[in-house]
Amino acid sequence: MLIIYCFLFYTIRTATARDTLNLGQSIRDGETLVSANESFELGFFSPGKSKSRYLGIWYKKIGNGTVIWVANRDAPLSDRSGALNISSQGNGTLILLNSTNGIVWSSNASRTRNPVAVLLESGNLVVKDGKDIDPDNFLWQSFDYPSHILLAGMKLGVNLVTGLNRFISSWKSTDDPAQDDYVYGIDPSGVPQAVFRKGSTIRYRAGSWNGLHWTGMPQLQPNPVYTFEYVSNENEVFYRFNLIKSSVPSMMVMNPLGDPQRLTWMEQTQKWAPFVPFSGLILDQCDNYALCGAYAVCNMNSNSAKCECLEGFVPKSPSEWDLLDKSDGCVRRTQLDCEHGDGFLKRESVKLPDTRFSLVDNKISLLECKELCSKNCSCTAYANADVRGGGSGCLLWFHDLIDMKELSESGQDLFVRMAASELDDIERKKPKKKKKVAIVITSVLLVTGVILLGGFVYLWKRRHRKQGKTDGSSKLDYNDRGNREEEMELPIFDWMAIANATENFSDKNKLGEGGFGPVYKGVLIEGQEIAVKRLSKSSGQGMEEFENEVLLIAKLQHRNLVKLIGCCTQRDERMLIYEYLPNKSLNDFIFDVTRSKFLDWSKRCQIIGGIARGLLYLHQDSRLRIIHRDLKASNVLLDNEMNPKISDFGMARAFGIDQTEANTNRVVGTYGYMPPEYAIDGLFSVKSDVFSFGVLVLEIVCGKRNRGFYHADHHHNLLGHAWRLWIEERPVELINKSLGGSYSLSEVLRCIQVGLLCVQQRPEDRPNMSSVVLMLSGERSLPQPKQPGFFTERNPPESGSSSSKRSLLSTNEITISLIEGR
Repeated sequence: MLIIYCFLFYTIRTATARDTLNLGQSIRDGETLVSANESFELGFFSPGKSKSRYLGIWYKKIGNGTVIWVANRDAPLSDRSGALNISSQGNGTLILLNSTNGIVWSSNASRTRNPVAVLLESGNLVVKDGKDIDPDNFLWQSFDYPSHILLAGMKLGVNLVTGLNRFISSWKSTDDPAQDDYVYGIDPSGVPQAVFRKGSTIRYRAGSWNGLHWTGMPQLQPNPVYTFEYVSNENEVFYRFNLIKSSVPSMMVMNPLGDPQRLTWMEQTQKWAPFVPFSGLILDQCDNYALCGAYAVCNMNSNSAKCECLEGFVPKSPSEWDLLDKSDGCVRRTQLDCEHGDGFLKRESVKLPDTRFSLVDNKISLLECKELCSKNCSCTAYANADVRGGGSGCLLWFHDLIDMKELSESGQDLFVRMAASELDDIERKKPKKKKKVAIVITSVLLVTGVILLGGFVYLWKRRHRKQGKTDGSSKLDYNDRGNREEEMELPIFDWMAIANATENFSDKNKLGEGGFGPVYKGVLIEGQEIAVKRLSKSSGQGMEEFENEVLLIAKLQHRNLVKLIGCCTQRDERMLIYEYLPNKSLNDFIFDVTRSKFLDWSKRCQIIGGIARGLLYLHQDSRLRIIHRDLKASNVLLDNEMNPKISDFGMARAFGIDQTEANTNRVVGTYGYMPPEYAIDGLFSVKSDVFSFGVLVLEIVCGKRNRGFYHADHHHNLLGHAWRLWIEERPVELINKSLGGSYSLSEVLRCIQVGLLCVQQRPEDRPNMSSVVLMLSGERSLPQPKQPGFFTERNPPESGSSSSKRSLLSTNEITISLIEGR
C-alpha cells in the first residue's frame, strides 16, 4: 500500500469558511479558502519535517490533508508572515507576499476591472472576471500549472498557441516540494506522445495515441472509476481523465522516487491505494526506454528482457550483443535501394516506435499511407494512426525505429521498409516455415485427440468404479476467512498414475523433504516430468495447509511462480503435482561452494529480479493479495535457464483488497527470514515478505546464510554484518568471492542497499515490492537504510559447548509452525 507522502501541519484562525478572495482581501498564514462542498482547502502549510511555509491546496476531508498543488514550491517562506492577495494594479494578478511585502510568487497578469479568485470544488484555484463562471473565460487557473499530482479535469499537455506546457513533476523529498528531475507529460515533437523523463533523459515512453489508448499502454482500458480523453488539433494537444463517480477520488501522483502511480481513495481503509490493474507506468524491464536500441523489439522472456532484431536486421555490435549489451541495436542486413524499389515487411503486435521524428495524416487509408511512404526514400516505416473500426489514418517514420516492445494484446502492426532483395529471401523461406507449421498443427491435433479420447475413457471408468477409499470428487472444499465455503476446480490425478510415474515413490526418485513431506520426481505416461509433494503422516502440516496451497496457487499464474498441475486425494493420500524444475532450489546453489560458481553476477541479478517480480504479483497484481510468509532460498526453485519460481504456498494467506495486516497466534515460517514484528508479536503483512526478500538478496550477494552466520570479529548474523559494513563504508567486503571481478560494482552495491532497505526494523520504513522492482531496475538515487531488524549481537559461544556449536551451525531450514505469538 502506497502512503501519500505529503501531510499538512497548519492551524486555522478563522471560524468562517469562504471559497472566494476579492480585490482588497488577503489570505494570511492561518487563514484558508474552502471549496463550496469542503472537498479542498487552500492555505499555508509546512510539509513533513520542514519549517518552511508554502501556499498550497489540499484535500480537506480525506487523506490527512494530502497536498495536491503548491504555488511557491521553489520559493519557500521562512516564517508565518505570508499573505495572498489580488494585485491592486488592476490586472487581476494573484501575488504572494513575504514579511517585507516582497513578491515571492505571482500568477500571470490578466487585465480585468473586477478580478475574483475562487477555489472550486474540483480543487482548481481560478481567477475570473466577476461572476463569469465559463471555464473557457478563466483569466488564470492553478490547473494550468500542476505540481506533482494530476487531478480529474486537469489537462496534461501543451497549448500550441501560447506554448503553455502542463506536466507533473516530483518533489525533491517529502520535506521539500521544490521541482525535482522526474517529469511526466506530453512531448509535442513530431507526433505527440506521453513521456516520462529524468532531467532531459527519457526513462519511459507511453507512445502516441491510437484512438483507444497510448500505443505502449494497452492496460489503459475503460473502468468503473474514470473516463479519459485525448485531444490533438492545431491549437493544443492534451490528455485528461474525468471521474465517473465524484465520491471516489482518483489521481496520478509523481512521488519523490520518480514513481508515477494512479491512486484511488479507499473509503474502508481511509487510505490511498494503487488503482489496479494499471496503477503504474513501468511494468517490466522492456518499458525502459530504448533498452534494445534501434530496429530491435524487446519482449519479456521468462523473468528477463530479451532483445530481438527485426527480421532482415542483424546486431550492430555482435560482440557486445553476445555480452548482453543490446543498446547499439541492429542494422540492415541489406541496404535499401529506393531508386529500384523497396518493399515493406509487416511486424505484428508491437508497441509502435518513438514518434518524435514522425508525421501523421488522419484522413488517408493504410494503402495510401504505403504509397506515400514508398515515394519518400527517407520514410522507414508506416502504420495506422487510429486502430478504431479496423484502422484508419497514416503514421510515417523518418528516422531509426527505436523503443519497440512485443505486446501480447492490443499491439499494432508496423510495416518496416526493406530492400526488395531482402524481402525475396524472406519470402523464399516462408514455404518451409509453413510446412513446419502444418506438421506441428497436425501433430498437436492428433495428440489432442488421443488425450481427449483417453480422458473420456478415464472419466467413464471412474464413474463406474467402486473404490472405498477414493475421494471420488474433483472439487476441493475450503473454508474462507469469513467461514464461507466455496469450491475450487482442479485436475485430480489417479493415485496409480502417480505411483507409476514415481516408480512407486522409490528413494532414487526422491528429490528432498520439507515440512509438508517428501518430494519425488516423476514422469507421466505421456512423457511429462513432474514433481510430487506427498503429505507425510507425521507432518506438522495437514489438510489445512494442503487445501490452502491448492486454493492459492491454483488461482495464480506468473512466470516467477511454480505451476501447480493438479493434486491427488485418493487412498487417504494428499499429494500436490507440480511442474518439474531440473535445477531444484536456489538453496542448492548459493550455499554450495562448488555449485555457487555456476551463478555469475548476471544470473544472480536475474534471480533477484525474478523473485521481486513474483512477489509484486502476489502482493499487488494477482486476483488475490497473497502474503507468502515462508519465502526462503529453499522455496525458490530454478528452471533449466536458472529463472526463479517461488514455491510452497502452504503457509500463505490471502488478504482482502483493503486489508493491510493481520495478527496470528500461530506463527509459521523459518527463523532467519522472519521479521521482528511477526516472530515476536505475530503481526504479518506484505512488509513481512519484503523483509524475507531483503534477507534473500543479501544471501545471494554474500553466499552465506543469515542464520548461522559466523564472523571472527563479531557475533552478528548476516544482517548485522551487512549493516556494519554499510555504515563503515565497506559494503564491497560483503560480495561473494566466487564472483571474482566479473560483476558491475554499481549493480551489486544497489542490490545491497535495496536488501538493507527491505530488512529495516520498522515495517513502515521498508519499501513495497513495486518500489523494490523500480529500485532494482532504475538509476535513481536510493534512500539511506536504517538499522535492520534483529540487530543484536549474539552471546559468544563458550569454548567446548556443544549447544553453542549447534547454535552456530544451525541453518535457515527450520520451519516453525507452532509458536505462540504474544
